Amino acid sequence: MLWVPQWFAKKAIFNSPLEAAMAFPHLQQPSFLLASLKADSINKPFAQQCQDLVKVIEDFPAKELHTIFPWLVESIFGSLDGVLAGWNLRCLQGRVNPVEYSIVMEFLDPGGPMMKLVYKLQAEDYKFDFPVSYLPGPVKASIQECILPDSPLYHNKVQFTPTGGLGLNLALNPFEYYIFFFALSLITQKPLPVSLHVRTSDCAYFILVDRYLSWFLPTEGSVPPPLSSSPGGTSPSPPPRTPAMPFASYGLHHTSLLKRHISHQTSVNADPASHEIWRSETLLQVFVEMWLHHYSLEMYQKMQSPHAKESFTPTEEHVLVVRLLLKHLHAFANSLKPEQASPSAHSHATSPLEEFKRAAVPRFVQQKLYLFLQHCFGHWPLDASFRAVLEMWLSYLQPWRYAPDKQAPGSDSQPRCVSEKWAPFVQENLLMYTKLFVGFLNRALRTDLVSPKHALMVFRVAKVFAQPNLAEMIQKGEQLFLEPELVIPHRQHRLFTAPTFTGSFLSPWPPVVTDASFKVKSHVYSLEGQDCKYTPMFGPEARTLVLRLAQLITQAKHTAKSISDQCAESPAGHSFLSWLGFSSMDTNGSYTANDLDEMGQDSVRKTDEYLEKALEYLRQIFRLSEAQLRQFTLALGTTQDENGKKQLPDCIVGEDGLILTPLGRYQIINGLRRFEIEYQGDPELQPIRSYEIASLVRTLFRLSSAINHRFAGQMAALCSRDDFLGSFCRYHLTEPGLASRHLLSPVGRRQVASHTRGPRLSLRFLGSYRTLVSLLLAFFVASLFCVGPLPCTLLLTLGYVLYASAMTLLTERGKLHQP
Repeated sequence: MLWVPQWFAKKAIFNSPLEAAMAFPHLQQPSFLLASLKADSINKPFAQQCQDLVKVIEDFPAKELHTIFPWLVESIFGSLDGVLAGWNLRCLQGRVNPVEYSIVMEFLDPGGPMMKLVYKLQAEDYKFDFPVSYLPGPVKASIQECILPDSPLYHNKVQFTPTGGLGLNLALNPFEYYIFFFALSLITQKPLPVSLHVRTSDCAYFILVDRYLSWFLPTEGSVPPPLSSSPGGTSPSPPPRTPAMPFASYGLHHTSLLKRHISHQTSVNADPASHEIWRSETLLQVFVEMWLHHYSLEMYQKMQSPHAKESFTPTEEHVLVVRLLLKHLHAFANSLKPEQASPSAHSHATSPLEEFKRAAVPRFVQQKLYLFLQHCFGHWPLDASFRAVLEMWLSYLQPWRYAPDKQAPGSDSQPRCVSEKWAPFVQENLLMYTKLFVGFLNRALRTDLVSPKHALMVFRVAKVFAQPNLAEMIQKGEQLFLEPELVIPHRQHRLFTAPTFTGSFLSPWPPVVTDASFKVKSHVYSLEGQDCKYTPMFGPEARTLVLRLAQLITQAKHTAKSISDQCAESPAGHSFLSWLGFSSMDTNGSYTANDLDEMGQDSVRKTDEYLEKALEYLRQIFRLSEAQLRQFTLALGTTQDENGKKQLPDCIVGEDGLILTPLGRYQIINGLRRFEIEYQGDPELQPIRSYEIASLVRTLFRLSSAINHRFAGQMAALCSRDDFLGSFCRYHLTEPGLASRHLLSPVGRRQVASHTRGPRLSLRFLGSYRTLVSLLLAFFVASLFCVGPLPCTLLLTLGYVLYASAMTLLTERGKLHQP
């Protein structure tokens, strides 16, 4: 080997060690190339690094490149432990960093230099170790227990170490290794900071996912062949996994690792036609495994306990990427021509890509997506971020939106009808529609429906399920599932026969099962288990939840309308006058605002529109009558009482006062009812209001406290007199409303009843903006009439004395007429 000293490379001929290495690509030690690239990654700008990498990929043979491949993949996507961020593809946006963005997208494109490196190494059959410890929880646990996972992605890849279950690795080919890191970088990297506002659909990672899906799962034509780094042609594709598993056997039973291994050794006849789509198949399986396979059926059943600890918590960004995958899979599966998609086509010779399109969603995605959605519906926070999960779910439920022959959109008043040809999809995904809909009802009943964002989510779900003919197809699917089981012995045999692991991965499907009832039951039992308890979407329990939601929608509409009317009645300058103190003041602060107050009048109207349409859609889906809705609305007491005031939240009387019922909590959370809260403490100690000057209020409080302490005896003597002077002093030095206050809490009543306050002076009114502005206006008007400050002060004092005298006489006269 020729070794070029670093000082010679820099000083004599070359500008960097990498250029020296590139001058003699076949004479360099692999470790020297790796060390040169690592040094340049620190010292050179990013654009220059990528240019050098392109040259290295073109000039160096696979023997040298395979040593830098793991380091390069980790440098791009970050480390599996999340310590190294790599190129930070999840934050890179074209509008923020256009130069770096264009370089990265060109380098990582499916037809770019990085994929050329992958195919160059693929041709030499190199393998790379991937630690099992970074795989999703159920997969990792299964392998460590010596049980091979269902997915053929892991077959013949597990490498045992002398330590047994510890330190297991997967032996992956270059393409698998690259896609594993690419998919896991969405999960393993640290969540984006809240302060960093990044639109997920604009970031490099999201767009790369879209490009990879469009390239390897094409809706038109076939998968492009692997690119070649040599001018002669394409790199040969490796043979598919030997042997592989037929599509029809996915997701049925676990067998021991030893049994799987033996059965695989007896079958090595791989279908040569599967060379065409092995990359497509690998890409889809890796995406599904890394993004969705975080919950097994056993784990999901354990998670039903409210005290269960979450093993994995998806992020909103994660959910948005999964939605992109689902939308593309629907387009991919629906790109089959009508003659290919028909059941009769299964028995004819079809291409591997056509078979793959038919199997992509039901065999690869359905079960893992169902468990993923179940977890999100049960554990996602009750806030507006759930919209991402909701839209992912609704995208999966509507494959007709992504069909090439989809109908033209209907008008708002006449939504398009769901074709009967989608009935098999609805029946084979029955739980996706029914059980998750019931889960959404339970979530909606616990949210603030007055909020525009929550109202929009209810509207979106109701609108999707109200599409003509969809509710009928769901109801038909439930009838097929609930249909009594006839005595057909071979049904159980068909459902639970252990899968065979011989033959080609793309072996033909078994004969199509025409028994629709059996297909629906197979779907439900495969996702929920044989002993599942099914709650029909159109059964009495779900209907009760729908009626409760309709009641809350009606109440929320009333609350939104009240807020809208209140906003409409307020003049334009209300907020400014409130700041000055010239408007009505609610010193008790009894209303707790929600985001309606911040969104404005337009959003209030939009909320009312969402709720109105959602209620109408629910009536259509479940055939509710107007009489039913009115009856339940009146039962909840949403009407006003005879005094024109809203009733209190639903409560029961306990030993220490009122106790909220669950219904009362719902009413308070949704802003439907409230307690009339009154301040019962010392008025002088109330929190400083927005219309008061804080420093002045504190100063006046200290001054009045000193006066009250110094002249307490004299003020008490004056107020005890029976003449006009005594009445005048009582009017100013006592609290006239104290005796008439009523306390709601019996405990508080006993405590306050024993506490009496003597006469005292309060100067707090001088600390409000209203008082000060009034005085300034008075002095300003007086100056216009040539009245100086001192005469104006005397006139104001005289005017107040006359006003106070009149009020004193009126107060005393009112007391004389009281019984």
